[in-house]
Amino acid sequence: MSKADYLAELEPLQLALNNLARWLQHTGRRLVVVVEGRDTAGKGGTVAAIAQTLNPRQCHVVALGKPSDRERGQWYFQRYVPHLPASGEIALFDRSWYNRAGVERVMGYCTESEAALFLKQAPAFEQLLVDDGVLLLKYWLTVDQAEQEQRIVERLQDPLKRWKLSPVDLEARSRYADYGRMRDLMLQATHTPHAPWTLVNFNDQRRGRLALIRHLLAPVPATQIPPPPKTLPPL
Repeated sequence: MSKADYLAELEPLQLALNNLARWLQHTGRRLVVVVEGRDTAGKGGTVAAIAQTLNPRQCHVVALGKPSDRERGQWYFQRYVPHLPASGEIALFDRSWYNRAGVERVMGYCTESEAALFLKQAPAFEQLLVDDGVLLLKYWLTVDQAEQEQRIVERLQDPLKRWKLSPVDLEARSRYADYGRMRDLMLQATHTPHAPWTLVNFNDQRRGRLALIRHLLAPVPATQIPPPPKTLPPL
Protein backbone atom coordinates (compact mmCIF):
# COMPACT_ATOMS: atom_id res chain seq x y z
CA MET A 1 0.00 0.00 0.00
CA SER A 2 1.46 3.37 -0.96
CA LYS A 3 2.11 5.98 1.71
CA ALA A 4 -0.23 8.45 -0.01
CA ASP A 5 -3.12 5.95 -0.07
CA TYR A 6 -2.42 5.00 3.53
CA LEU A 7 -2.48 8.61 4.76
CA ALA A 8 -5.67 9.30 2.80
CA GLU A 9 -7.43 6.41 4.56
CA LEU A 10 -5.87 7.16 7.94
CA GLU A 11 -7.11 10.76 8.22
CA PRO A 12 -10.86 9.98 8.52
CA LEU A 13 -10.05 7.20 10.97
CA GLN A 14 -8.09 9.62 13.14
CA LEU A 15 -11.06 12.01 13.05
CA ALA A 16 -13.20 9.09 14.24
CA LEU A 17 -10.66 8.36 16.99
CA ASN A 18 -11.05 11.96 18.17
CA ASN A 19 -14.82 11.44 18.27
CA LEU A 20 -14.19 8.26 20.28
CA ALA A 21 -12.08 10.26 22.73
CA ARG A 22 -14.88 12.81 23.15
CA TRP A 23 -17.39 9.97 23.63
CA LEU A 24 -15.24 8.51 26.39
CA GLN A 25 -15.07 11.88 28.12
CA HIS A 26 -18.81 12.39 27.67
CA THR A 27 -19.74 8.98 29.07
CA GLY A 28 -16.90 8.49 31.55
CA ARG A 29 -16.04 5.13 30.00
CA ARG A 30 -12.47 3.80 30.07
CA LEU A 31 -10.65 2.11 27.19
CA VAL A 32 -7.70 -0.30 27.38
CA VAL A 33 -6.09 -1.41 24.13
CA VAL A 34 -3.51 -4.21 24.31
CA VAL A 35 -1.22 -4.49 21.27
CA GLU A 36 0.88 -7.64 21.15
CA GLY A 37 2.83 -9.51 18.48
CA ARG A 38 6.22 -10.74 17.41
CA ASP A 39 9.26 -8.50 17.21
CA THR A 40 9.02 -6.16 14.18
CA ALA A 41 5.29 -6.86 13.79
CA GLY A 42 4.47 -3.15 14.05
CA LYS A 43 3.23 -2.65 17.61
CA GLY A 44 4.92 0.69 18.22
CA GLY A 45 3.87 2.18 14.88
CA THR A 46 0.28 1.10 15.45
CA VAL A 47 0.13 2.65 18.90
CA ALA A 48 1.70 5.83 17.50
CA ALA A 49 -0.90 6.02 14.70
CA ILE A 50 -3.74 5.72 17.22
CA ALA A 51 -2.28 8.27 19.65
CA GLN A 52 -0.92 10.72 17.06
CA THR A 53 -3.85 13.17 17.04
CA LEU A 54 -5.24 12.50 20.53
CA ASN A 55 -4.70 14.57 23.66
CA PRO A 56 -1.75 12.97 25.52
CA ARG A 57 -3.37 13.96 28.82
CA GLN A 58 -6.28 11.68 27.94
CA CYS A 59 -4.56 8.98 25.87
CA HIS A 60 -1.61 7.34 27.61
CA VAL A 61 0.92 5.08 25.90
CA VAL A 62 2.27 2.37 28.20
CA ALA A 63 5.52 0.71 27.13
CA LEU A 64 7.18 -0.68 30.24
CA GLY A 65 10.78 -1.83 30.36
CA LYS A 66 12.26 -4.65 32.38
CA PRO A 67 10.78 -4.97 35.88
CA SER A 68 12.85 -3.65 38.77
CA ASP A 69 13.99 -5.88 41.61
CA ARG A 70 11.10 -4.58 43.70
CA GLU A 71 8.59 -5.24 40.92
CA ARG A 72 9.87 -8.80 40.58
CA GLY A 73 8.80 -9.32 44.19
CA GLN A 74 5.24 -8.10 43.56
CA TRP A 75 2.13 -9.82 42.29
CA TYR A 76 2.84 -10.08 38.58
CA PHE A 77 -0.04 -7.82 37.45
CA GLN A 78 0.72 -5.16 40.06
CA ARG A 79 3.10 -3.08 37.94
CA TYR A 80 0.43 -2.68 35.25
CA VAL A 81 -2.41 -1.56 37.52
CA PRO A 82 -1.15 2.05 38.02
CA HIS A 83 -1.28 2.53 34.25
CA LEU A 84 -4.95 1.62 33.87
CA PRO A 85 -7.14 4.53 32.74
CA ALA A 86 -9.34 6.72 34.89
CA SER A 87 -12.77 7.99 33.81
CA GLY A 88 -12.75 9.17 30.18
CA GLU A 89 -9.20 8.00 29.50
CA ILE A 90 -7.45 5.63 27.08
CA ALA A 91 -4.49 3.38 27.87
CA LEU A 92 -2.58 1.94 24.91
CA PHE A 93 -0.32 -0.94 25.93
CA ASP A 94 2.63 -1.42 23.58
CA ARG A 95 3.27 -4.91 24.96
CA SER A 96 1.52 -5.71 28.20
CA TRP A 97 1.11 -8.29 30.94
CA TYR A 98 1.26 -10.87 28.14
CA ASN A 99 5.06 -10.59 28.17
CA ARG A 100 4.93 -13.46 30.66
CA ALA A 101 3.24 -15.78 28.16
CA GLY A 102 5.61 -14.80 25.34
CA VAL A 103 9.13 -13.48 25.65
CA GLU A 104 9.53 -14.38 29.34
CA ARG A 105 8.47 -17.97 28.77
CA VAL A 106 10.43 -18.49 25.55
CA MET A 107 13.63 -16.89 26.87
CA GLY A 108 13.45 -18.57 30.28
CA TYR A 109 12.87 -15.35 32.27
CA CYS A 110 10.09 -17.05 34.23
CA THR A 111 9.52 -20.59 35.40
CA GLU A 112 6.93 -22.89 33.86
CA SER A 113 4.92 -22.73 37.09
CA GLU A 114 4.94 -18.91 36.92
CA ALA A 115 3.78 -19.04 33.30
CA ALA A 116 1.02 -21.51 34.16
CA LEU A 117 -0.15 -19.30 37.03
CA PHE A 118 -0.22 -16.31 34.69
CA LEU A 119 -2.38 -18.14 32.14
CA LYS A 120 -4.77 -19.05 34.95
CA GLN A 121 -4.92 -15.55 36.44
CA ALA A 122 -5.01 -13.41 33.26
CA PRO A 123 -8.66 -14.18 32.39
CA ALA A 124 -9.69 -13.46 35.99
CA PHE A 125 -7.71 -10.19 36.03
CA GLU A 126 -9.36 -9.11 32.78
CA GLN A 127 -12.79 -10.15 34.07
CA LEU A 128 -12.31 -7.72 36.96
CA LEU A 129 -11.54 -4.91 34.50
CA VAL A 130 -14.53 -5.66 32.29
CA ASP A 131 -16.88 -6.07 35.26
CA ASP A 132 -15.81 -2.61 36.42
CA GLY A 133 -16.83 -1.11 33.07
CA VAL A 134 -13.50 -1.03 31.23
CA LEU A 135 -13.66 -1.51 27.46
CA LEU A 136 -10.84 -4.01 26.84
CA LEU A 137 -9.59 -4.74 23.32
CA LYS A 138 -6.71 -7.17 22.72
CA TYR A 139 -4.86 -7.41 19.40
CA TRP A 140 -2.23 -9.84 18.17
CA LEU A 141 -0.32 -8.62 15.10
CA THR A 142 0.69 -11.52 12.86
CA VAL A 143 3.76 -11.49 10.61
CA ASP A 144 5.35 -14.42 8.81
CA GLN A 145 8.97 -15.43 9.27
CA ALA A 146 10.21 -14.19 5.89
CA GLU A 147 8.69 -10.75 6.44
CA GLN A 148 10.06 -10.60 9.99
CA GLU A 149 13.56 -11.44 8.73
CA GLN A 150 13.36 -8.71 6.09
CA ARG A 151 12.37 -6.14 8.71
CA ILE A 152 15.20 -7.19 11.03
CA VAL A 153 17.70 -6.70 8.20
CA GLU A 154 16.21 -3.28 7.39
CA ARG A 155 16.53 -2.21 11.02
CA LEU A 156 20.14 -3.33 11.16
CA GLN A 157 20.91 -1.31 8.04
CA ASP A 158 19.04 1.84 9.14
CA PRO A 159 20.91 3.80 11.84
CA LEU A 160 17.66 5.56 12.79
CA LYS A 161 15.92 2.25 13.50
CA ARG A 162 18.78 0.15 14.85
CA TRP A 163 17.84 1.06 18.44
CA LYS A 164 14.69 -1.04 18.01
CA LEU A 165 16.78 -4.23 17.94
CA SER A 166 17.88 -5.45 21.35
CA PRO A 167 20.06 -8.50 22.06
CA VAL A 168 16.86 -10.28 23.12
CA ASP A 169 15.27 -9.49 19.74
CA LEU A 170 18.24 -10.97 17.91
CA GLU A 171 18.17 -14.07 20.09
CA ALA A 172 14.41 -14.44 19.54
CA ARG A 173 14.99 -14.41 15.77
CA SER A 174 16.13 -18.04 15.92
CA ARG A 175 13.13 -19.05 18.04
CA TYR A 176 10.30 -18.25 15.64
CA ALA A 177 8.68 -21.68 16.08
CA ASP A 178 8.99 -21.51 19.89
CA TYR A 179 7.22 -18.15 19.92
CA GLY A 180 4.50 -19.59 17.72
CA ARG A 181 3.88 -22.45 20.13
CA MET A 182 3.78 -20.16 23.15
CA ARG A 183 1.42 -17.79 21.31
CA ASP A 184 -0.97 -20.63 20.54
CA LEU A 185 -0.99 -21.75 24.18
CA MET A 186 -1.59 -18.16 25.28
CA LEU A 187 -4.49 -17.65 22.87
CA GLN A 188 -6.05 -20.95 23.90
CA ALA A 189 -5.95 -19.99 27.59
CA THR A 190 -6.86 -16.29 27.38
CA HIS A 191 -9.27 -15.93 24.43
CA THR A 192 -12.45 -15.52 26.47
CA PRO A 193 -15.97 -14.19 25.85
CA HIS A 194 -15.30 -11.18 28.07
CA ALA A 195 -11.83 -10.43 26.63
CA PRO A 196 -11.38 -12.02 23.19
CA TRP A 197 -8.28 -11.70 21.04
CA THR A 198 -8.39 -10.23 17.53
CA LEU A 199 -5.64 -11.34 15.15
CA VAL A 200 -4.65 -8.80 12.48
CA ASN A 201 -2.44 -9.55 9.47
CA PHE A 202 0.55 -7.19 9.62
CA ASN A 203 2.62 -8.47 6.70
CA ASP A 204 1.60 -5.10 5.24
CA GLN A 205 1.90 -2.76 8.21
CA ARG A 206 -0.09 0.08 6.68
CA ARG A 207 -3.06 -2.11 5.81
CA GLY A 208 -2.78 -3.74 9.22
CA ARG A 209 -2.93 -0.42 11.07
CA LEU A 210 -6.01 0.65 9.14
CA ALA A 211 -7.76 -2.67 9.79
CA LEU A 212 -6.96 -2.55 13.51
CA ILE A 213 -8.19 1.02 13.94
CA ARG A 214 -11.43 0.21 12.11
CA HIS A 215 -11.98 -2.72 14.45
CA LEU A 216 -11.17 -0.58 17.48
CA LEU A 217 -13.82 1.95 16.45
CA ALA A 218 -16.53 -0.65 15.79
CA PRO A 219 -17.77 -1.18 19.40
CA VAL A 220 -18.38 2.54 19.90
CA PRO A 221 -21.96 3.71 19.30
CA ALA A 222 -22.41 5.67 16.09
CA THR A 223 -22.90 8.84 18.08
CA GLN A 224 -21.19 12.00 17.00
CA ILE A 225 -19.96 14.07 19.92
CA PRO A 226 -19.16 17.51 18.48
CA PRO A 227 -16.06 19.24 19.79
CA PRO A 228 -16.76 22.16 22.11
CA PRO A 229 -17.14 25.41 20.17
CA LYS A 230 -14.18 27.71 20.32
CA THR A 231 -14.16 31.27 19.11
CA LEU A 232 -11.32 33.71 19.08
CA PRO A 233 -12.06 36.93 20.95
CA PRO A 234 -11.19 40.11 19.11
CA LEU A 235 -7.71 41.44 19.65
